[in-house]
Amino acid sequence: MSLSNNITAFLNFLAFMCSIPITAAGIWLASKPDNECIHWLRWPVVFIGIAIMLVSLAGFAGAYWKKEGLLGLYLVCMAILIILLLSLLILAFVVTRPSGAYSVPGRGYDEYRLGGYSSWLRNHITSSDSWGKIRACLADGDICPKLNNEFFTAEQFFAAHLSPLQSGCCKPPTICGYQYSNPTVWINPTNAAADGDCSVWNNDPSQLCYSCDSCKAGLLGNLRREWRKANLIMIITVVVLIWVYLIACSAYKNAQTEELFRRYKQGWV
Repeated sequence: MSLSNNITAFLNFLAFMCSIPITAAGIWLASKPDNECIHWLRWPVVFIGIAIMLVSLAGFAGAYWKKEGLLGLYLVCMAILIILLLSLLILAFVVTRPSGAYSVPGRGYDEYRLGGYSSWLRNHITSSDSWGKIRACLADGDICPKLNNEFFTAEQFFAAHLSPLQSGCCKPPTICGYQYSNPTVWINPTNAAADGDCSVWNNDPSQLCYSCDSCKAGLLGNLRREWRKANLIMIITVVVLIWVYLIACSAYKNAQTEELFRRYKQGWV
């Protein structure tokens, strides 16, 4: 193998290694309870990570066996995948920037307003067309029931750092003035007209606050927190991937130059 092909093969190995944290971040996102209920949002990062892995292997094979056509295909496909990944990162950063969280005096957890999140998230996830299936999925899960095994007094519950989904869906808003009985049973509101969600709350385990705006906001809060964590990993990885890609392009051009020079010399022999 020529030096340029050796470099290209090594760079493709680095690109393959970059695909691992991207795929792992996608699997982590897909495993979260909220993402399990939003099917179209679960797998795009995983698919891109696997595609980068396969394209990197193809590029490595092309460099090792000096298949210029395969190397050219690798460069085109990798450029497309990097653009897709960058587009996904930019979209995720923009739509998860606003936050609907607000603190509540005397509580260890935040509560959430639906209007605080981006209109894109609200329109695509919490619209009436989508929420029915998401609501049913959340109600079938163990997000709220498991709280009854974790907290046994009001003091414990009020000091807890609940997830946005637990805070929004498993209890009524604090402003309603409901009295604590257990994490999913609340009685005798003192300010039932303070918020539209106050009248929606139901102690039925299949109802709770799954139809509340606070639950929709909690879901968006969970998505925001998880995607922003995953974005940190993917941003670092995509920077390395772009650097690797640019060097691979240069090495590919050098390999072509070496091949042309070799053929030129052979023509004069």
